[in-house]
Amino acid sequence: MRTEFAKYAPYALLALALCMSFAGCSSDQPVSQFADRLAEADQVFSSRQYAQAGVLFEDIAAEADAAGDNTAYAEAASMRARTMLQLGDRHGGEVWLEQALARTSVDDPLGWSRYLGVRGRFEWTAKDSAATVATFRELFDYCEANGLYERAVDATHMMALVAPREERFEWARNGIAMAEAGELTGWLGPLWNNMGWDYVDAGDYEEGLAALEQARVYHYETGQQLSKLIADYSVAHVKRLMGDTDAAKMELQGVFAQANEMQEAGHLDAVEWMGFSRWELAEIAVAEDDNQTAAEFMNQALRELEQAGMPRWDPDDWQKKQARLAEISGQ
Repeated sequence: MRTEFAKYAPYALLALALCMSFAGCSSDQPVSQFADRLAEADQVFSSRQYAQAGVLFEDIAAEADAAGDNTAYAEAASMRARTMLQLGDRHGGEVWLEQALARTSVDDPLGWSRYLGVRGRFEWTAKDSAATVATFRELFDYCEANGLYERAVDATHMMALVAPREERFEWARNGIAMAEAGELTGWLGPLWNNMGWDYVDAGDYEEGLAALEQARVYHYETGQQLSKLIADYSVAHVKRLMGDTDAAKMELQGVFAQANEMQEAGHLDAVEWMGFSRWELAEIAVAEDDNQTAAEFMNQALRELEQAGMPRWDPDDWQKKQARLAEISGQ
């Protein structure tokens, strides 16, 4: 569960769910009259209410334009672009990002850093790895030099996702160290999470589990219900990979309880995580030589994941899951 949007969609969704506000600024920077409103809009964005956040950022951009506040305009326009990217309107977002660029420069720390952070995400979703790495490396260096510590942590968070694999652990540790030094506790869960999944991808399940359990501690201290649910799911997933199926089942019981509670409350993400968790139970059933139960769980999981839109946001993994079901069913 790494990334906001990338190679492994489930990995991507975790960082989406845990992605932090990009509003952090240093006391060394001048405070705009729009700072509070930008922070409020960032909170709406972080709660994944992208359409509502887009309206807020667009309103701020219009008022900043009228007031001649180029920094606030660049920040708001950049984030309007990012909301449109999240909502699937890439072209519209690119137009807003160009407008942000026209109103900022390297001499404008808040505007320029915000622009770079969004530009990097556009490059990421375009799967331009070289450009993405270059942009977030530039963002880190720029923010470190200008005392924008939270934005520097955001850059390390992204570099841990997109940098060459041999560099990712270093970037993850850099981010953790900066977050601890800056007392940015809200970042520690996502940063430990990303490092944990890098270990898992590398086949080091013990280190991965340790990191993901540390991430869970921080998510339970500072996160919302969805953050806690996904943290529990991640731990269950790795325990299943390690062959500890009984422990994985116990973890998944808690995940299902949380997902059901969220679904009853009308939370849009609940069905997605019910599907992922049910798929884990299916794989456990396979390990226990119960392919009939596994196929039943897989069919239900696919219905839930289809309802959550998985064929659209991760068609490759969707096809793999369908092939896995066919394999287990003997088709």
